[in-house]
Amino acid sequence: MAEYTVEFVTTDETITVSDKQTILSRCIEEGLAQEYSCRVGMCLACSARIVEGEVTQPAARGLTGEEAEEYALTCMARPLSDLTIDRGQYPPSIEDDATTTAPADD
Repeated sequence: MAEYTVEFVTTDETITVSDKQTILSRCIEEGLAQEYSCRVGMCLACSARIVEGEVTQPAARGLTGEEAEEYALTCMARPLSDLTIDRGQYPPSIEDDATTTAPADD
């Protein structure tokens, strides 16, 4: 079992996560604040932009293949290397959905 360092850029927090654990489960164990809701890779509440490093997240159904290269769903993502991530950053598809479903100003 390999262990990797996961650094959160906006909070300067760092944890060690095994390649068998999700980032979210480790955050919960360490008492770090990490948003989440569904814990099954669909709601995107736990989304983070990958600044540096790699993850595996085969069950992250809420992300497109392209988004999964740049974003991690911490409830599904397991590290493949040391990581630097920016929590609370959402893929462009979320922003696109928000602007197309927002009510028009009158």
